[in-house]
Parts: sequence; C-alpha cells; structure tokens
Amino acid sequence: SQAVQGVHHCERCHTFTEAAVCATCLDVQRDVRQLCVVETPADQAALERTGSYRGRYHVLHGALAPLKGVGPAQLRLDNLESRLTNHGVTEVIIATSADVEGEATALYLAKRLAPMGVNMTRIATGIPMGGELEYLDDHTLSRAIAGRIRFG
Repeated sequence: SQAVQGVHHCERCHTFTEAAVCATCLDVQRDVRQLCVVETPADQAALERTGSYRGRYHVLHGALAPLKGVGPAQLRLDNLESRLTNHGVTEVIIATSADVEGEATALYLAKRLAPMGVNMTRIATGIPMGGELEYLDDHTLSRAIAGRIRFG
C-alpha cells in the first residue's frame, strides 16, 4: 500500500518515519544531552506516552539473541557512536527489556560505549505500581532489592 511505501527509518534514530529525519529528532525542545536506547519503535512510543522523557532516542530494531542469529551486526548501531561524539550527549539511558536478550544487549552497549566516557544509566526494574510483594516472582523481588534508591 501507499502508506507502507512512504515509511522508512529515520536517518538519525532509526524509528519509523515518512521524512528523512523524524519529528522527534527535529524537535528543538528535546534535550540533546540525553539519548535513550530502545529495542523497538513500540518501546519508544510507550516511553513517549508517559510524557516523562524529553530527550532523544536511538532505536535498535531488536536485541542480541545469538541463538536466533541476532548479533551486533543485525542491530542499528552504525551511527550510535557518532551521535554521542558529535551531538553533545552526556547520558545514555539503556532502556532495553528486562529479559535475557535485553539484558545481554544492555551489557553489550555498556561495554561498547564505556570508552566514550559518557554517563550510562539503565532503566529501573522491580515492583510494578499496585504490586503486592507476596505475589511477585523471586527474580523481580531480587531486582527490586538490588536496585533500591535512597528515600527520605
């Protein structure tokens, strides 16, 4: 269809767009110092719905999954380093999923980007709003304890 033919990847962040550069990348109100790395355009859309993040994005279009044949070459990493060095990025927020592939991707990115000297953070994981401790699985509860933050 005509709609599918007009959609391609943004040349900066790789999300889906009809223009060469997407509206998010062109938005001058965005904080150019923050770059949030997500697995999919759907993940980006979910973050946008919260209204709590006002930086830029980098969409990988996948996560590392060696058993499925997905290695670093299959992810959209080609311009990530240049975006960090040429655009004033001071923080990379790694917002990959909290599953095996997402964790592997987060660790890979942390190791790959460490020499660039940029501050790297990982989105928090743990107890969902309204969650009762007695019903949570052990892994979620362990992550919540390990990732606790200062309070009060």
